[in-house]
Amino acid sequence: MSKIAFVFPGQGSQVVGMGKELADSSEVVHEIFTRADKALEEELSSLIFNGPQDTLTLTVNAQPSLLTTSIAILEKFKEAGITPQYVAGHSLGEYTALVAAGALSFEDAVRTVRKRGEFMEEAVPAGQGTMAAILGMGSDDLQAVTNEISAAGHPVQLANINCPGQIVISGAAEGVKHACELAKEKGAKRAIPLEVSGPFHSSLMEPAAEKLRSELDQIEISDASIPVVANVNATEMTYADQIKENLVKQLYSPVLWENSVQYMLDQGVDTFIEIGPGKVLSGLIKKVNRRVATYAISDLGTLEATIQALKEGQ
Repeated sequence: MSKIAFVFPGQGSQVVGMGKELADSSEVVHEIFTRADKALEEELSSLIFNGPQDTLTLTVNAQPSLLTTSIAILEKFKEAGITPQYVAGHSLGEYTALVAAGALSFEDAVRTVRKRGEFMEEAVPAGQGTMAAILGMGSDDLQAVTNEISAAGHPVQLANINCPGQIVISGAAEGVKHACELAKEKGAKRAIPLEVSGPFHSSLMEPAAEKLRSELDQIEISDASIPVVANVNATEMTYADQIKENLVKQLYSPVLWENSVQYMLDQGVDTFIEIGPGKVLSGLIKKVNRRVATYAISDLGTLEATIQALKEGQ
């Protein structure tokens, strides 16, 4: 019998029209989009289904939109009686995982990630911070590079440890630029600047983290009914106070995705279901262990095929 983990994508996977086919075909899915509109008192569903893409991609819109779409798809798995042994999400996706595990209500999560997006946008003025993906360099070597650049007065640090050979760095624009140059000098295969609005998962996000703490103080966080593998330490979190602290730290700490996947593999997980648009996480998981089964849900067809395959596997 398969041991299943549900994983939820983060910002960057958003695309106009995501979830529309499912919402049109299922009342239970459509209801999630309606609940998001009510929670935010705006037509978020119209933006998700119709765009425009540049508005959807704004951090304040992308975060609630991705969470809503993923939770809408999750409803079909609940309907089919398929439950995971673990859940995890990449950055923003961690909030989706916490809703899936019953630690956050859907409405509280939608409102909180909208605020989280606002705080992230406000923390660093546009153009002063950025991120870049470094390919073909180990974390220890890249850590030495970022330490050297930071010591020279240009803060930069590891932000997303995604999979072997792919690490994202984040920090002040000058720091990221110099770190990219030095990483390539020291053997990195490529350094790719990312189209992001700020230096996420870096110490420059600490002001946003304090504002987020105030928001989290105002909502009910419950113990998780399913173990949630946390970004900040790649181990299980189930208790409410632990969840809250980890969500605050997550804003300025690296996302330990490779380690999180390895943790779940070590617990016997052999099947990963990516619930949300795109296939980013499935690709990263395959780079950690290419033999593991992965499914990415992008439309009605892949949803139905995945549920059928899982039922047959049981």
